[in-house]
Amino acid sequence: MTAAVTTLAPGGPVTAELPFFVYGTLLPGEPNHDLFLRGRTAGERPAVLPRALLYDGPGYPYAIEGHGRVHGTLLVAAPGVYGELLGLLDHLEEFLGPGHPRNLYERVVREVELPGPGASVPGESAQAWVYLAATAVTRSLRTGGVLIPEGRWVTGRPPDAS
Repeated sequence: MTAAVTTLAPGGPVTAELPFFVYGTLLPGEPNHDLFLRGRTAGERPAVLPRALLYDGPGYPYAIEGHGRVHGTLLVAAPGVYGELLGLLDHLEEFLGPGHPRNLYERVVREVELPGPGASVPGESAQAWVYLAATAVTRSLRTGGVLIPEGRWVTGRPPDAS
């Protein structure tokens, strides 16, 4: 049995099993990808979150609303695991519910771009769940955070010391 999700989006309520847009430690090759996503996705493809900025956090990034683009991956849940995956990601991202004062991130519906085969070829877009920094975290990032150039987590991290 899969879980349908109802939430408020900019255009009104949404009830659907939306894909997830990830941009940090859940990206392929990052530590949380295998821990949380192995065997739970039916598809993964590059995607871009427009109108957002990426900031460095303590070991993971935060996306916030802004005049930029964040690069990441669009994930589609495997059949039958949507509810489980949603719960795991909410727990990982410390999302306790819309507007909860202890949220680290807010889970929101956003339109993401799916690049076409060539840089000059326009792609398609899709609605997806995105974890954006919660209000208090966003305020802190805007006043003293470290912006990750070009909105790419892998290029924003310092190289490993090993």
